[in-house]
Amino acid sequence: MQKISAVIITMNEEQLIEQCLQSLDDVADEVIVVDSFSTDSTEQICKKYNVKFVQHEFKGFMDQKNYASSLASHPYIFSLDADEVLSEELQKSILEVKNNIKYEGYTVNRLSRYCGQWIRHSAWYPDPQLRLFKADRGNWGLINVHERFIMNHDSRISKLKGDLLHFPCKSEDDLAEKIEKYSNIAATEFYEAGKRAWFTTPAFHMIWRFFQTYFIRLGFLDGKNGFVICKTGAYSSFLKYSKLRKLAKEENKKSA
Repeated sequence: MQKISAVIITMNEEQLIEQCLQSLDDVADEVIVVDSFSTDSTEQICKKYNVKFVQHEFKGFMDQKNYASSLASHPYIFSLDADEVLSEELQKSILEVKNNIKYEGYTVNRLSRYCGQWIRHSAWYPDPQLRLFKADRGNWGLINVHERFIMNHDSRISKLKGDLLHFPCKSEDDLAEKIEKYSNIAATEFYEAGKRAWFTTPAFHMIWRFFQTYFIRLGFLDGKNGFVICKTGAYSSFLKYSKLRKLAKEENKKSA
């Protein structure tokens, strides 16, 4: 049987980390938690379980996840966030794969909950994620808001049955706070990568994002919460490119 290391990064995750760890009980042969110096009870909760708890300065999601992966003892890693929980079907699927692992990577659908409702449309589902992978076949990359494990081009990838249950936020205010934070990170990384935006870019991306998620990807089928999610996602796109333009203007003023 192939052994698997589960890897989690944390920062003040006392509300959900216990559910996350419990869902790994029968699946992971090793659990590694890399914590960014939490000030709540995250550490105390983790130490109730058989985990390797390490504190490490946070310099970005990609760097933190690559560091966490480097601590794994086993060649295969299952990476998840502290606000994610393995469903029963996903647990069974992972156990089956461990008995006969054939691929270097495995994706899983992520099902997110918002205000008490599972969101099954828009950009929120199926939201496929590559989460089980052979560590030496790639690295975490892209940008720090939408980081992904990028595998070598010749890697073989399959799909696991069952959903990764995600609890990203509890309210519209919580969702708005997150997009404010993540749009700052995305705009900064875009700017540092040399990306620029025209004055029409923020509005274009906002309109397209809403049309795509609400109509094309059937966000309206999730009712009122589906509308809120699509509206907020569209505004997130607007913020990201507006902030990118602001950074460019500030730099031009300094250079003038």
